[in-house]
Order: sequence, then C-alpha cells, then structure tokens
Amino acid sequence: MVLGCSPKTVRCWLHRFNRAGIAGLEDLGGQGRKRRITEQERFRVIALVKLLPPGSLRWEPVDELWARDELGAAEWALDILAAAAQAGGIQVSRSRVRRILLAEGARWRRPRSWTRSADPDFVPKERGSSACTPPRRPTRR
Repeated sequence: MVLGCSPKTVRCWLHRFNRAGIAGLEDLGGQGRKRRITEQERFRVIALVKLLPPGSLRWEPVDELWARDELGAAEWALDILAAAAQAGGIQVSRSRVRRILLAEGARWRRPRSWTRSADPDFVPKERGSSACTPPRRPTRR
C-alpha cells in the first residue's frame, strides 16, 4: 500500500517481471483508446479562438468599419468554431471543441447586451433585441 496500488496490481507487475525481466517493467505502448484528432489539429482548434470571428467589425486605416464576412458571426460560439475547424479540414464535433477549450482553461460567457446596464440611472430606449422571445415566468415553489 506504500505505492498506492492494489495487491492485484503488484502481482500483475511481478508476473511481468518474472516473464520478461527488467524489460517487462517498461510501460506497454498502444494501450487505451486512440485519439480522434492529432495534437497538431488540437492546437489549430485552439488557435482559431485567438483569431477574430469572420463577422466581427474592424477598423480600416481610413477609419471605416468593415467585416471580412458581413453575414458571419461576430462572436465565437462552439457551433461556429466547430464549423470553422471543419472548413479547415479538422473533423471535430461541437462537444469535442468544448472539451478542448475547457482543458485549456477557457471559460465561455454569453455576450452581454449593451441595452442592459447595472447603472440605476440607465434607462433603455426600447425593449431588448429579442422581442420574439416571451419573458420567463417565475417558478412557483
């Protein structure tokens, strides 16, 4: 129990040593499930986040706003990242992109609307941008 493993594990290693000597104590390669994407592809997915999304606004040298793709997303989202990775030849799902970014310590936050403010003197001019979404009813306890 000093090594923090079970007696069964110790017996397994002893049998391997008795069979193959010191070479039997080396870690066997090829164990476990193979990775779905390579490390290079994983780094390319992470690098995508550092780029500006295709629909985000930028300033041109003549002080004019423009977007690379006016119909593209202005903020990165998991679906958009997965689609961009797939367009780059990486076969990766939305959930895999999420796991990659969580492993890197990335935290996702919903973009805050500029029509809402914590300032008590701020009064919005009109209703928020999603007028088609009905307001949430409070839950009854």
